[in-house]
Amino acid sequence: MTSPHQSAEQLLERASAWWSTAIIDIRPGVIRPRGRPIEQLIGTTSYAEMVWLMLRGEPPRPGQAALLEAALVAAVDHGPQAPSIAVARMAASCGLPLNGAMASAINTLDDVHGGAGEQCLALYWRALELAQDGDLAQGARQALQEQRAERGRIVPGFGHRFHPVDPRSGPLLGLTEAAARHGDADGRFVVLGRAMEQALAALTGKALPMNIDGATAVVYGALGFPPPLARGLFILSRSVGILAHAWEQSQQGQRIKGPMPPDIVYRYTGR
Repeated sequence: MTSPHQSAEQLLERASAWWSTAIIDIRPGVIRPRGRPIEQLIGTTSYAEMVWLMLRGEPPRPGQAALLEAALVAAVDHGPQAPSIAVARMAASCGLPLNGAMASAINTLDDVHGGAGEQCLALYWRALELAQDGDLAQGARQALQEQRAERGRIVPGFGHRFHPVDPRSGPLLGLTEAAARHGDADGRFVVLGRAMEQALAALTGKALPMNIDGATAVVYGALGFPPPLARGLFILSRSVGILAHAWEQSQQGQRIKGPMPPDIVYRYTGR
């Protein structure tokens, strides 16, 4: 409890110290994200550059910003069959406003749907730890063996139930390689991703190409983001698709359009 004998200055100091942040300075007439006047950022800073600035505390180099933007673009949407998009559309059809539909959808982006990028990047980091004398292929094989021993057959970031080859992975890997050649990214993550893809094929006897989660994990790792931010950045990206689908559904005028057509009967397994 505050003592009545404390001075106004002490009370003010206690109040101002309740929250501390290096992210933004707000005062009357002043808005300074990471110490930079907002009026100087408006019109000169892209959205991807702003994301980097807010998370990292300094602006990215042009090559870093371009690679981050490519990853954000790649994961924007994957159709109504994706759980988060389906939830957004169902929520909108039930009458929720855009914020409610978006919140409902974003809350489905957990470990099973939305978490594979974070999990894959953690796997890449583990492979770096295990790589002896810089042998990334050896580190990839060992990390993959650990992962399968602990979590079973599913390896996050590889294989896709819909695409034999994910059309988003190749361009992202190529852009990461180009950024690495210019000193804007850590090229080891491309090597790790491809080595893990090869090791997985050798282990399972079938091709399991890198999917969008594996490719964006390469990008975010190469740009120096830790694994939890891989999920956060994926959520930023997918939120665009969520917004678009929620808005479209709200304009179609259909109410309570559930997960399947009304003439499709689900399977009852009781007695």
